[in-house]
Amino acid sequence: MTTTHDHDRRWTTLGVLCLSVFLVVVDNTIVNVALPSFARDLHSSNAGLQWIVDGYSLPFAALLLAGGAVADRLGRKPVMQIGLVGFMATSLWAALATSTASLIAARASMGVAAAFIFPATLAILTTVFTDPTERAKAIGIWGATSGASVAVGPIVGGALLEHFWYGSVFLVTVPIAAVTLLLGIFLVPNSKVHTGQRFDWPGLVVSATGLTLLVLTIIEGPTWGWGSPRTIGGFVLSAVVLGIFCSIELRRLAPLLDVRVFGVPRFTAGAASVAVGFFCLFGFIFLITEYFQLVRGYSTLSAGVHTLPFAIATGIATPIGALLAIKFGARFVISGGLTLFAAGLLICAVMPVDASYFSVIIPSMVLMAAGLGFVTAPSTEAVMGSLRPDQVGAGAAVSNTTRELGGTLGVAVLGSVFASGFATRAIAALAGSGIPDVAAHVASRSVAASLAVASHAPQAPVAIAGVEHAFLIGLHWACFSAAGVAVVGALVAVTLLRGTASHQNVLQ
Repeated sequence: MTTTHDHDRRWTTLGVLCLSVFLVVVDNTIVNVALPSFARDLHSSNAGLQWIVDGYSLPFAALLLAGGAVADRLGRKPVMQIGLVGFMATSLWAALATSTASLIAARASMGVAAAFIFPATLAILTTVFTDPTERAKAIGIWGATSGASVAVGPIVGGALLEHFWYGSVFLVTVPIAAVTLLLGIFLVPNSKVHTGQRFDWPGLVVSATGLTLLVLTIIEGPTWGWGSPRTIGGFVLSAVVLGIFCSIELRRLAPLLDVRVFGVPRFTAGAASVAVGFFCLFGFIFLITEYFQLVRGYSTLSAGVHTLPFAIATGIATPIGALLAIKFGARFVISGGLTLFAAGLLICAVMPVDASYFSVIIPSMVLMAAGLGFVTAPSTEAVMGSLRPDQVGAGAAVSNTTRELGGTLGVAVLGSVFASGFATRAIAALAGSGIPDVAAHVASRSVAASLAVASHAPQAPVAIAGVEHAFLIGLHWACFSAAGVAVVGALVAVTLLRGTASHQNVLQ
């Protein structure tokens, strides 16, 4: 329960919550520019590099629902604070890691800590900002922080790697987390749910198991093959386990998640829109940073700086999207945002290898950033505004889980689409330049390896140009696919997001 004093300092509280969100989200992308350093200094294989990235995402996505429910019961502030302490400790562990295995373990532990921070921030925000108009604006700022952090990560990581060792990308978060923890003690109010019922441990275990299976299958899908028995079996098994979770929750007096909220169109459409937005975002960021570094030859710092327009545009557009949703309704703002995102992707889907940064790449990034900004806050408000006060923790976890699942699926699916367009053309370019077929096939599994092999080909300039063209074809395929997903998301949003958010929408 919030007090008058808590209400008076609500905007200061929001600042602390945004710092917490920044820490969690920036760590999802700050490692991308450090991957070459891990390969060089830790002798990480391609599989090891993938798990340095995904080791954070897997427990983060799998435990968000559990984190939100635990925060509801034990108190959102103490759970967030404990999460920050854990995040500091595991960041220090990652910074000092001297092997790939140790770094992956540290990253996984960071993901666990993050899962108990992220949903608590949104739940606290929702309880502190009780006025719907103010809450929409606050969610806009919260969403802008989240969206901009995705693009800020490569910039910060690139700047650090220009001057320090690979561990600096993790060490930098420790003092920020310490300041956030200290400010939270004085500026963040506590709230929790009093149900009088036993905690839903069966729901927590089954949900974490089902989500772990789902995220693991999404991550490994490109490696196993999307049509392989392991991948299909993983999706089927995760669906069965999550179905069991729904069955358990429908019988509980105090469920971990009242799954009936998915029968509320605004709730479901809002969560789906967030997932689509971050599907496109994470897939695009993953590919564009490779384009900047490997095709255009930018340094780690320069590659990060070249994504800065995305961060700036997202920071500007997200609060504007929240205000537009108040005036015109979430339905048209969200569908319009996804349409803008699709337009930006389509520009990248037809650009040449040497596309002008200022006349082609920046306009495409600004369109995508504006689209994401118009989606994030109104979608989150649609989800949170559809819930009763006792459901906001679990609801925040659902919103954040779909966001993380969408991002993870975006990297996996769009990365797989990219690989399909890239590999055969890279093999042809290398083989046609005098590289043996076996070496060409092995090199085609990695853009960096393909370019390295091409540079030693008898006809090196031709080989390099062929590999760059292959990269562009893969990028085009991925951007066309992402644009299609965004358009479908826009149609779903305009169809389901009718009416206004209200607690009366929730099944009682």
